Amino acid sequence: MSKTLILLFHPDLKRSRANAALAAAAARLPGTEVADMYALYPDGKIDADREVARLLSADRIVLQFPIQWYATPPLLQAWKDAVLTRMFYIAYPTEGRLLEGKPLLVVATAGNVPEAYQRGGANKFTMEELLRPLEATAHRCGLPWQAPFLVYRADKLDDLSLHGAAKDYAAILETWRRQDARRFLVEAWG
Repeated sequence: MSKTLILLFHPDLKRSRANAALAAAAARLPGTEVADMYALYPDGKIDADREVARLLSADRIVLQFPIQWYATPPLLQAWKDAVLTRMFYIAYPTEGRLLEGKPLLVVATAGNVPEAYQRGGANKFTMEELLRPLEATAHRCGLPWQAPFLVYRADKLDDLSLHGAAKDYAAILETWRRQDARRFLVEAWG
């Protein structure tokens, strides 16, 4: 069975409604692993061996996090520094090369409304522009970039809207898994 790996970078998941609901919906899907990175690494020290093995065992990779001050949480940057630097600059033939081709989906939550993330909006930049460093990282690592799944007003959503966002997220992950399975069958059996 193919595997979707979700690396969840939320500094305080117990206080999160949106990221917790999204992660719970995803965790119910077959072949999906959700790794709460702040729970695994509360001291910020990444076990690169463990994370490389986790990445190489996956068929699809998701980075899920809240946007904080127009950026990713600090642990995500520390993870990239420890894991991707090793895989692509130190052990490329035995690690980085093996990761190439695995698609990457970014799932980000933001507290403000979508209109705030426009050129003329309160935040001046679109969410896609704020996520460009991750898109550049995906490109550098040979990870096909998927259109990000974005949830706005994350801390203000009512229960119905939150349930809808979680349901939409699970549907996207399931469709993504099925597309990969079909692509595999076509490639394997022509």
